[in-house]
Amino acid sequence: MLGCVRIATVRQMAQVITAEESDGRSYVRRAMVELESLGLAETNGKNGKHQIWNLTPAGQKALADGNELPPRPKAGTGAKAVRAGFGPHGLAVTDTILAYTDTVLRGRREYLTDWQVEVNHAIKQTGLSFNTDAVLAVPTKTSEVRLFELDNGTMSQARLANEVWDYERYAGHRVWEGARGTIGGTYPFWQRHRYTRSTTFPRLHVVLAGKAEHLLDNRLQALTAAVQGITIAVWANTLPSLQRGEPWYEIGVDDPHERRSRYPEPAGH
Repeated sequence: MLGCVRIATVRQMAQVITAEESDGRSYVRRAMVELESLGLAETNGKNGKHQIWNLTPAGQKALADGNELPPRPKAGTGAKAVRAGFGPHGLAVTDTILAYTDTVLRGRREYLTDWQVEVNHAIKQTGLSFNTDAVLAVPTKTSEVRLFELDNGTMSQARLANEVWDYERYAGHRVWEGARGTIGGTYPFWQRHRYTRSTTFPRLHVVLAGKAEHLLDNRLQALTAAVQGITIAVWANTLPSLQRGEPWYEIGVDDPHERRSRYPEPAGH
């Protein structure tokens, strides 16, 4: 689990490995202490009274050597983020992953290995670069990909909206292709260089957390207004609502034709 989500508390890990209505925190706590003694796991901070655990580089290497996960050579352990004070945000991302797996994927724990966190999306030519909090790639024939952006109540509403619009800017970027002296054509950057098996730009899920529910509802309404007319599929929810299995709100619809009209075509060479 730590190889996928990077950081978690004993409670979160117990939620994954123990049966429903069971409390396996004592078991997990003993197991983590043993892994710590072997130099495979460590803590670098707390969230309230709860220690935040992450793999060490040695633990990550042992996981890779055991072929337990797809190779992720650039993945960090999460330790730096915890020491920098981003532990609560990372744990909220972990809660989002667990809640989505429980409520939408119907508790299929094998799907946990299909999650990645802090996935960079960048276009060198334009300077656009941002990290997606979590990406789910369900191994189906259509290679279903879902993007997740979490706000733990720390961003301004304007900044949150701007981050959502970044996804449209990313989806709208096109690249020219063609041999010199030919007419050539253009194609979406993301479809050739990132999500090659997807026929539509992956849906973005925005999850709001970190505040009282009535305040989260207010932020959801403000976000809906701020992204009106966006041309990518955007669904939004609050973390408490997601954990209860309640429906998502569709606040953006994929419209590749309108998106193409908004962004200039690259010049041919």
